[in-house]
Amino acid sequence: MDASVTPALLYLDDVSVTFDGFRALNSLSLVIEHAEMRAIIGPNGAGKTTMMDVITGKTRPDTGEVMFDGHHDLTRIDEAGIAELGIGRKFQTPTVFDMLTVEDNILLALKSDRRPLASLLEKLTSARKERVDELLERVRLKDHRHRKAGNLSHGQKQWLEIGMLLAQEPKLLLVDEPAAGMTDQETADTADLLREIAQTRSVVVVEHDMVFVRDLGVKVTCLHEGSVLAEGPLDAVSSNERVIEVYLGR
Repeated sequence: MDASVTPALLYLDDVSVTFDGFRALNSLSLVIEHAEMRAIIGPNGAGKTTMMDVITGKTRPDTGEVMFDGHHDLTRIDEAGIAELGIGRKFQTPTVFDMLTVEDNILLALKSDRRPLASLLEKLTSARKERVDELLERVRLKDHRHRKAGNLSHGQKQWLEIGMLLAQEPKLLLVDEPAAGMTDQETADTADLLREIAQTRSVVVVEHDMVFVRDLGVKVTCLHEGSVLAEGPLDAVSSNERVIEVYLGR
């Protein structure tokens, strides 16, 4: 497939990355469509983190194409530039400003002119206030807007960070193990939240919790030794003999 004509949002083709002789990614090819959510599963060392590092510009591939939104070659753009294009990444451990309120965390994250003078002169306009309200509603934190972020539960901190990423108006959201450490109710609510987000933007979820992956109800890609081992609905992937052997059967 020619990346220059594919309508896909994200296109990885024949991507390889080697660290000190270890092949972290091995001719990996992956296509993510607009407004698609994809779950990425696989054993430790399968290449899931390296894949996200390549997409966000943290790691440069040795070979292969990484195209975004039709014509942006991500292998030639730095991390800040890639973020500006509309790719947001949420790591497993939530990163929020504990001493600030939930509302102030969202305000700081809102996409705006970041030059010092502009930030100094910027006021909480009605449009920005509406955007904050909308984001707090979206991530189930409207009733907690005046709480210090450090006082939130683990799951609520995860939602707050997702809200902060959404404030940047990304086209693609990369989410690493969002269900880790959550209660059953928080896990179910997080699945609902991600499904809502995926109605308007693309979401890639790396996850080990198969119950959570099933709740998402999306196409699944299983990585192994740096390449795609199986891809499709969860039932088909989880019944694949090689997937059971290298991952689910452990």
